[in-house]
Amino acid sequence: EGPSALINDELKEIKINKLKEQDTFDGKIKWVALQSRYFISSLIPNQIEEAALHLALNSEKFVAAQYRQPEKTIPPGTQYTYAYQLFMGPKRIQELKNVGNDLHKVVDFGWFDFIAKPCLWLMNLFYSVIPNFGVAIIILTLLVKILLWPLGQKSYKSMSEMKKIQPLMKEIREKYKNDKKKMNEEVMGLYRTYKINPLGGCLPMVVQLPVFFALYRMLYEAIELRHAHFFLWINDLAAPDRLFNFDFSIPFMEPPFGIPVLTLVMGASMLLQQKMSPPMGDATQAKMMMFMPVVFTVIFINFSSGLVLYWFVNNILSIAQQYYTQKKFA
Repeated sequence: EGPSALINDELKEIKINKLKEQDTFDGKIKWVALQSRYFISSLIPNQIEEAALHLALNSEKFVAAQYRQPEKTIPPGTQYTYAYQLFMGPKRIQELKNVGNDLHKVVDFGWFDFIAKPCLWLMNLFYSVIPNFGVAIIILTLLVKILLWPLGQKSYKSMSEMKKIQPLMKEIREKYKNDKKKMNEEVMGLYRTYKINPLGGCLPMVVQLPVFFALYRMLYEAIELRHAHFFLWINDLAAPDRLFNFDFSIPFMEPPFGIPVLTLVMGASMLLQQKMSPPMGDATQAKMMMFMPVVFTVIFINFSSGLVLYWFVNNILSIAQQYYTQKKFA
């Protein structure tokens, strides 16, 4: 949210808290805009030329964006026309493309924009076939899981192998609990004997992180989910998941207050997935990991239900893949 502009064919998004450091930006400006999560107010000059964008935060905390063109000398008997377009509306890519002047570039999903935009296109494609964005999110999550299946398989296979040697690792830790150096040497020797890479379960997950972050950002900002009905009580995929409305406040929960059913089920799925993973060697670390689903549930309690739905479906698919892999390599 905040001011942005396309200057020298590069998207410039300015954080409001950075205005004291720099409030003027120069170059060939195609458009200037003020945007919120889902909407944009923009000014588009018909003639692209060297100009300046000046920003200010007034006393009432409103952002003022000024498009400043250089002075021109207009000789007597001549005239010069300054022409602009105004676009105020939703940040829906196709509509912004129709406006022209690369206004669609205002929709930017950050570092992983190149992954997020194809995912948005696919979600809209699925919606055109089955007009329910909740179902479209489920199909998209399933498709992404299929594409990343080999990486997940490798990760869960490594976890399964780690689970097999847990009794041996426990013996080593008990035997050498007073000699950390010897303990580490024996553990590394155990890995070599059974040809296990201790990072084998983590590295494939790290490779998948850009996709998860891209989907997270896309689902958070996609205007398509605003007021989009899924089923039963979830009638706005852009709003937090709430069943019933309470008159009293709930800790960690932003209004409206209610029962976050989907979020709680998502947290339960994370707990189940955690229990299926091999236990950590250190008891303190193991307890911390078991506490993680609770932390994630509290974090997700105010996220949009579309995001929670994606995370829940992804967890269910991950549990299914993990169960299948553990049975296969048992």
